[in-house]
Amino acid sequence: MAIAKAERLMNLALCLLGTRRPLSKRELRTSIEAYLEAFGPGHGAGFGPGRAAASGADGTGNGSDDAFNRMFERDKDDLRELGLIIETVESVDGETGYLARRDSNRLPPITLDVEEAAALGLAAKVWQQARLAGAASGALQKLRAAGMPLAEDDPYEGRMALEPRIPVHEAAFEPLMLAARDRRTVTFDYRKANAAHPEQRCVEPWALECWRGHWYLAGWDRDRGAERVFRLSRITGRVRSRAMAFTAEVPDHVTVRETVESWAGETATGTARIKVRAGHGYPLRARALSARDLGDGWDELEIPYGHGLDAWLVEYGADVIVLEPSELRAEVIDRLRAVAKG
Repeated sequence: MAIAKAERLMNLALCLLGTRRPLSKRELRTSIEAYLEAFGPGHGAGFGPGRAAASGADGTGNGSDDAFNRMFERDKDDLRELGLIIETVESVDGETGYLARRDSNRLPPITLDVEEAAALGLAAKVWQQARLAGAASGALQKLRAAGMPLAEDDPYEGRMALEPRIPVHEAAFEPLMLAARDRRTVTFDYRKANAAHPEQRCVEPWALECWRGHWYLAGWDRDRGAERVFRLSRITGRVRSRAMAFTAEVPDHVTVRETVESWAGETATGTARIKVRAGHGYPLRARALSARDLGDGWDELEIPYGHGLDAWLVEYGADVIVLEPSELRAEVIDRLRAVAKG
């Protein structure tokens, strides 16, 4: 729906809901800015008996009145399709009036189970960390006022200690989220794991998803002409939005997590042995098939090995050493050298 029409329908709905008596077409025409700008005050045909018609270009005085009447009837029908109950009332002076009684248009009570309320509370925490704290706090207050069992109100002891959290520290999160919502192309500088310097990317953003504590963007890379996934922590500088229409069709299901999993070795074709410094590499430890303490401040892990595991291991720097296979060790060393040269 066009923004202008949506705003006009919203203003009409507010007028009909806010009135204590039925409002005539004439009153609505002079009260709603969109009608006033398009048709003027108007006192012509269709606004009650005894009212003089304004002079029109066709000499009949009915041109703008007819156009307003058609638009008003369409708007009224659209609001009724959206569920607004509009009453038509005949007033004493013969004019037809319209109103939408609040008691007839009141929404049913909000009912959420504990799991649904917890999910909303967790989502609100994401927005708070993404510099959308005002909207998030307002939403939580409304949920509490409606009696929703949010996490802070959970009576079970220890719940807060186990509450999952989704951090959003990347400055790129908010502009990318808004661009994906508004279907606006973005440009940003992006540094790959094995690159010394960032490169500019022009992307049609599709979706954002969190996986293992990191946020990823999926979209269409215009320069490469293919779908790509970008880790937000590797975006450097400012995300710039551009008024450019999408050229690629957005798929019904964007496989952000599946793509990242394949890059991180989740789609395993074998196993690898690595050394991990004690107290580090907890995501690696969670995926380990076996582990043993080497006794010198290091642990040896056996983990699934697939395409892209080298890029993930590089992120741990000196806290991870690849033992085998030899090709994985060589790939990690090459990536580390490339970063060191930068």
